[in-house]
Amino acid sequence: IDPVVLIAGDVAQCDSPGAHLTAQLIKNLPYPVLAAGDLAYPNGTLEEFIRCYTPTWGVFKDRTYPVPGNHDYRTPGAAGYFAYFGDRAGDPTKGYYSFNLGQWHILMLNSNRELEPGSPQLTWLASDLLQHAEQCVLAVWHHPRFSSSKHGSDTRTQALWETLYRHGVSVLVTAHDHDYERFAAMNDVGERDDERGIRSFVAGTGGAALYQLKQRHPSSQAWQGESWGLLKLTLRPMGYDWEFLPVAGEKFQDAGSAQCVKRRPVKTN
Repeated sequence: IDPVVLIAGDVAQCDSPGAHLTAQLIKNLPYPVLAAGDLAYPNGTLEEFIRCYTPTWGVFKDRTYPVPGNHDYRTPGAAGYFAYFGDRAGDPTKGYYSFNLGQWHILMLNSNRELEPGSPQLTWLASDLLQHAEQCVLAVWHHPRFSSSKHGSDTRTQALWETLYRHGVSVLVTAHDHDYERFAAMNDVGERDDERGIRSFVAGTGGAALYQLKQRHPSSQAWQGESWGLLKLTLRPMGYDWEFLPVAGEKFQDAGSAQCVKRRPVKTN
């Protein structure tokens, strides 16, 4: 059976029903949860995690793989986030890690720090990808390189994006903008590339108040800001299927399939 993951970020606002509604979806789906940052509002304190996140997504903590968002870092060093998730969040001085799931390699990255070429995270990332050169790869971090909503495309993550492209990563999922968006596969400079490009998704629909469309990116293929929900990815040996799962009572649908990028040897200097 091919593994499945459920992904969303921007989750637990105590005054919003959204996290309770998305948790109802997760409750009925026994798959790993990839939590894409901004998990307890507004400041990512341990108290906010306990009060807002524990009653909803906290029920599934033992199958959750998180990355931190900017709200989690409003507490210095994201101390509340790292205290809450413990070993599941990786080394608290890093906030990034990787693991294998079926025949896929999963990268959980920290878009809040160490984003420059040559930084420890970028150096680790290139090395990690070289060690898993035969596998399809999915990456998750918080701030989208490309987005059509409130915060828009974040150029600070360009070196991460370029590294993924150079190493033949197939899929990136981010959050930060509270909506759902799917892009065509794109190359290192954001131009359409159906053969080697990265297909990216924004899945900031975990429960926080939703955003509206700002300026539609030319490579955006699907967008909605009306429904909370989850991105479900089925990780096949040579490809993947995506499906947006809206919360109860909502109708938005987006689903499809694609092949993994054919990985090529990467020249190292």
